[in-house]
Amino acid sequence: MAGLAIPTWDPETALLIGTILLEAIVLYVGYGGLERIVGPRLLKLVVGGE
Repeated sequence: MAGLAIPTWDPETALLIGTILLEAIVLYVGYGGLERIVGPRLLKLVVGGE
């Protein structure tokens, strides 16, 4: 049956996948923090509310 073989992991591939996942987590946390800090100020500036 084609396509059912278990792939072998190359250490470079595993490192690349780990690096990409770590970068995604850092960006997610970083943009979340930035939104908490800058978001309300920017919203007040754009909307002009309280």
